[in-house]
Parts: sequence; C-alpha cells; structure tokens
Amino acid sequence: MSIIKIRARQIYDSRGDPTVEVDVTTFKGTFRAGVPSGASSGVYEALELRDEDESIHMGRGVKRALANINDIIGPAIIERKINVCDQAGIDRFMIELDGTENKSRLGANAILGVSLAVAQAGAGEKGISLFRYIAQLAENDKLFLPVPAFSVISGGAKAGNRLAMQEFMILPLGAKTFDEAMRMGTEVDLLQTLKTVMKHWI
Repeated sequence: MSIIKIRARQIYDSRGDPTVEVDVTTFKGTFRAGVPSGASSGVYEALELRDEDESIHMGRGVKRALANINDIIGPAIIERKINVCDQAGIDRFMIELDGTENKSRLGANAILGVSLAVAQAGAGEKGISLFRYIAQLAENDKLFLPVPAFSVISGGAKAGNRLAMQEFMILPLGAKTFDEAMRMGTEVDLLQTLKTVMKHWI
C-alpha cells in the first residue's frame, strides 16, 4: 500500500492554460489526476504557483509547481512510506511541508495535484470507484445521484460587471436520472429571462 513513484507534468486546461497533471504509482498501477483552475482567484484563496516568466505562456507556466512535486513533495512522501489510503495524513503532511498559510511555497496546484492522484490511487488500492472511496473517507454512507449546477449569472473580476460575487447558480433537484436533471436545468426559462433583465442592471 506504499507509493512507489510520484511524477508531475504540464498539461493544458480547457482555456488553453498550462496546468498540473500528477501520476501516483503503487503496486496496483499508475493513477492520474489533473488540476482544475479558475479564471480568477480571490485574495483569500490558496496560491496557485505560476512561473511568472512572461516570455513563455504569458507567465502562466507551471514548471515551478512541477519541480516542487518531482523534487520535494514526491520524494518526501515516498521516504515517509505513508500508506496511500491515508488521504488525511498525506494531505496534512503536504500542508506541513509547505508551511505557509496560503500554500505559497509549494503551490496549491502542486499540493492539490498530488492529493487528487493519491485519492485515485487509494480508490484503486481498495478496488472501488473514486466516488465510493471519497464517501468512505467522509464516513458518508448515503450516496446520491450527482446534481448538475447551472450558472445563471456570473460576477467577479472576469465577468466585466460590478457584482461582488462569483456566480449565481441553480440546481435541478428531484430528477430521477442525470439526463432528466440536465433537461430540467436547460429548459428553465428563468435562465434566459434573468440574463436579459440583469444586463440592464449590472
């Protein structure tokens, strides 16, 4: 149940920005996770470590975060021989290794990438789906159908308006299938009406 190897590489997200992908290898196989990133981040959020070299990827590269995974985080976790199923222990160890309030030394994107890949590996170790594994970690025996979230109105720095919030969203609750939930969410007239009305106020 030990981790044999942790390796990170740069990939691209859906906006074409570089982001972090991590492989965690155990005796059961190699498990992979990519790190999502938002279009904007708040002052109180953990720091996503970027290279800030404007000549490459407009400063958005993640080579520093990759180096922190490959040269610091990975070797430290492997040396400690922490059980791959000890998600809380691994997460706590990485936070302590970073030692800053906002994860600015190693980078939140480095820490999150390893954490997500470790969760995949833990699920693989137990031979169960990731959602079941996360439910076990949370000691939650009540599993529900995932509910899609629909953005009705966007705010914040990237939206180009004065709203002091990120998003208003709706959740179509009560659907019997995911397909029905998607249909409920997309057929709501409220979405189009709200967008039209709010354009005049924001």
